[in-house]
Amino acid sequence: MFDDEVFRSTFGVRGRPGVSPGQLALVSVLQFTENLTDRQAAHAVRARIDWKYLLGLELADPGFDFTVLTGFRDRLVAHGLEEKVLDLLLERLMELKLVASGGRQRTDSTHVLAAVRNLNRLEFVGETLRAALEAIAVSAPGWLASWMDPSWQERYGARVDSYRLPSEEDKRVQLTQRIAADGYLVVEAVASPSAPGWLREIPAVTTLRMVWLQQFKRTVIDGVREVAWRGKDDLPPSRMRITSPYEPDSRNAVKRGSAWDGYKVHFSETCDAPESGRPHMITHVVTTDATVGDPVVVDEIHDRLDDKDLLPSEHLMDAGYISAELLLTAPADYGVRVIGPVRPNNTRQTAQGIGFGKTSFTINLAARMATCPNGATSRYWTEGQDNNQRPAIRIRFATETCAPCPLRDQCTSSTRYGRQLTVRPQEQDAVLERVRAEQATDEWKASYAARSGVEGTIHQAIAATGARRTHYIGLSKTRLAHVFTATAINLIRLDAWWNEKPLTRTRTSHLATLVLAA
Repeated sequence: MFDDEVFRSTFGVRGRPGVSPGQLALVSVLQFTENLTDRQAAHAVRARIDWKYLLGLELADPGFDFTVLTGFRDRLVAHGLEEKVLDLLLERLMELKLVASGGRQRTDSTHVLAAVRNLNRLEFVGETLRAALEAIAVSAPGWLASWMDPSWQERYGARVDSYRLPSEEDKRVQLTQRIAADGYLVVEAVASPSAPGWLREIPAVTTLRMVWLQQFKRTVIDGVREVAWRGKDDLPPSRMRITSPYEPDSRNAVKRGSAWDGYKVHFSETCDAPESGRPHMITHVVTTDATVGDPVVVDEIHDRLDDKDLLPSEHLMDAGYISAELLLTAPADYGVRVIGPVRPNNTRQTAQGIGFGKTSFTINLAARMATCPNGATSRYWTEGQDNNQRPAIRIRFATETCAPCPLRDQCTSSTRYGRQLTVRPQEQDAVLERVRAEQATDEWKASYAARSGVEGTIHQAIAATGARRTHYIGLSKTRLAHVFTATAINLIRLDAWWNEKPLTRTRTSHLATLVLAA
């Protein structure tokens, strides 16, 4: 299945590679089926008869050094072959008619922690400066020694987490200002004409420059230059903000009150009914930084499934993926019916049954005006995009219009502004109302019930392959790891399916099954 010719471009044209690329691809997948380190995987190739049998090796084969796996992954990433291993498996499964286009698939995502420790803000900037100085000390030791303050050797010679930071606020402020000032000295020294030009291209130095730009601001007051933290409202958005000097691709995100630094992975898998005689196979994986919203990746998923000739006729997703635009474009562009819940069109008041929802307003698209239940008209009409970059119209009533209104408490909870509405283009509003009506029916609920099975796939990825925390540094390597994860899970499932191993029943606690007295 993993033919050497497929990976030929990753190796030089002269001579024969010391280890078969196809074997390295299979070793990488087997490594993820058992959640092994590179050292453990290389040892398994040398010592385990089951691995030798799968790889077609002689019993006396000495194997290879574990660093070969690192080089193989580097080559796959450099040549854009991150998805090749999963694609080859899916092509073979299509030949065996175990996966096919049409049918039903489901998609869900989960968070992935970066392979670095979390740092507070002061630790972060201190370690960023230390990492830059360490990189310069390796690359240009003579140049650095010619101007560096001798006290820096003691101050930045050890990792920032190896000593205790001051707890007193005034001392922490002093330390922050000292680190900030030292960092600016390094940035200015590297940018000076006397410095070697190539120093500016060192990744750690580039990261230092970006972090100082994002975290600090310099002001001149009474002729004195002062350095201070940027305030919360002055920081760049999370999608741009670096969170670790050693993992510049990682981003911080918050979901349902939980924050993490790292990435997000989306698994798509088949979920045909048991009568189809096919196992559930993962068909595609998308990895993004943590800040990318779920709706943004849906078109990419459909495009790649189309390239693989594996587009489903029905695609089940949770509410995080669903948008009016998707409900309209997926059937027209891909022939895919997207099934997922649409969020209710409620305010806090309407949810309690005592207020006015959007349907209580009369919206005149031609006149670009809305009229509220009390007869007042809107003042502001703004056409643009919502937070997910989808077309939307924002309507707002003037504060002086809503403030004296006797129905205000039933309409808005804002004490500073008037009522605000967000509406979609007319055809999108119509499809949202249609889906809201459909999702209340038993037929729709029965169709959507199959989506929950993808939660088991995510659990399997976490429990079997350690997908909760990435094994590698960088988005490209993390994406490759998730492709190996998907391929490994497919092999585990094929083994269970061919050996007729029944699916594990969903565990329910005794407390959950307890029948309470009325």
